[in-house]
Amino acid sequence: MADHIAQPAYSKLLNPKLTDADILPTSLSQEVITDLLKTDIKFNGLVITDASHMLGMTASIRREEYVPLSIAAGCDMFLFFNDIEKDFNFMLNGYRKGIITEARLHDALRRILGLKAKLYLPEKQQQHSLTHAPSELDVIGATAHLEMQQEAADLGITLVKNTLNELPIKPDTHPNIRLYMIEGEKDGIYKADQSVTQNIIDILERRGFNVTLNDGSTRIKGKTLEYRQHVDAALVFANIIGYAAENNYRIRWSTAMSNEIPWYVHEVPTVFVSLNFTTHLHDATMVKTYINAYHSNKTNLEAVIDKITGVSDFKGQANDNVWTEKWEAKR
Repeated sequence: MADHIAQPAYSKLLNPKLTDADILPTSLSQEVITDLLKTDIKFNGLVITDASHMLGMTASIRREEYVPLSIAAGCDMFLFFNDIEKDFNFMLNGYRKGIITEARLHDALRRILGLKAKLYLPEKQQQHSLTHAPSELDVIGATAHLEMQQEAADLGITLVKNTLNELPIKPDTHPNIRLYMIEGEKDGIYKADQSVTQNIIDILERRGFNVTLNDGSTRIKGKTLEYRQHVDAALVFANIIGYAAENNYRIRWSTAMSNEIPWYVHEVPTVFVSLNFTTHLHDATMVKTYINAYHSNKTNLEAVIDKITGVSDFKGQANDNVWTEKWEAKR
């Protein structure tokens, strides 16, 4: 798959006449697809564009130009239509105008047919076996797969820091837990799994903890001494998800000066767990015990609570990126 990310250094190396204004994304670059990939590296497979509605492609030139240009540049298939009739005619007009040459057209067809042959698609089509039987989904949740999931959770979950030696947190020593759930969007495609909070509560209560879910909608932090009387430990879970547009999503507290912000780190033992992103210390440098758990599925939740309670040792290893270049994050 040819992405829509420009490679100006490669493009100019292969064609020194190019200026910055001439640089196109990889999916439209003859220098990268044909000259580098297919000629120099001798790639003999099929090249397909990334999705044609993505901004990297749509913002380069007009659609009627880049539809045929993607094939002329060396891509063999075009991914997704905006309008099937219009896009088909854009491609056809590109062929009629010579943008897509006869040789390029037949090379693309040869690669497409070659891939179909390699996958035995004609035979499978005759046997009506292009789709899988619904019964093949029965493998989901197989014992072997669940064991692999448990092993991955056990080996991956990482204790980044525990500077006040507050672990383990056990029901007999810290029976009353204040649970803080930090989430991102409440709706839309970045909405977190809404079952996670209840799953965490259920796991903690099964272990013998008394759990109070914090209401982060208020700025009132309450009376410190009374807080310590009712709370033995605070567990903060960042259940924030994202998408490929960003490799990290910042913590957005529910309100300014919200009582969910870890003001309580020196009042009671406080453990912060990020369920997805690994750099949330950027926004929570004040926490003294920080864990990266990498996922919010039930297996990971059970595993991370095993480690918080001392049932299991931490085996994951963090790199320096977790500190987000902040000295205060290490304290």
